[in-house]
Amino acid sequence: MIRLIAAFMLSLLLAFAVHAVAVDEKPLEDPVKEAMARDLMKEIRCLVCQNQSIEDSNADLARDLRQVVRERIALGDTPANVRSYLVDRYGDWVLLEPPVKKSTYFLWASPFIFLAFVLYFVLRSRKPAPKPAPLSEEEQAELEKLLHGDTGSER
Repeated sequence: MIRLIAAFMLSLLLAFAVHAVAVDEKPLEDPVKEAMARDLMKEIRCLVCQNQSIEDSNADLARDLRQVVRERIALGDTPANVRSYLVDRYGDWVLLEPPVKKSTYFLWASPFIFLAFVLYFVLRSRKPAPKPAPLSEEEQAELEKLLHGDTGSER
């Protein structure tokens, strides 16, 4: 039984050790091309993390996309060509800032539509102030006295 537990613990340890191995990313030798690649990497969304650029992400897919960007830049593609290649492959969603066009109008308008719905429901749910109950005859008479300065005491 002890051997079984030890084997299980060792397999767990090795399973986590496999993920700890860092893959060394090799930057491009030309600093100008590396700068172009890094600038482009800041514009490309990590498809795993969804809210990070591939430059900031540690996901395996982001690492692969960084490699693709570097390879294409090294082959002489312009950043626009690489961006177009990635958009053709993954769609406009791969860009952190998608372009404004017919297919993305809803994407750009959705925050304003959401705000309009929230504002509508907030204003609709507000209850009007309740109307005051009518005064009784005694209260009305006392109010008239107070308004006309007749306090009932003589000085």
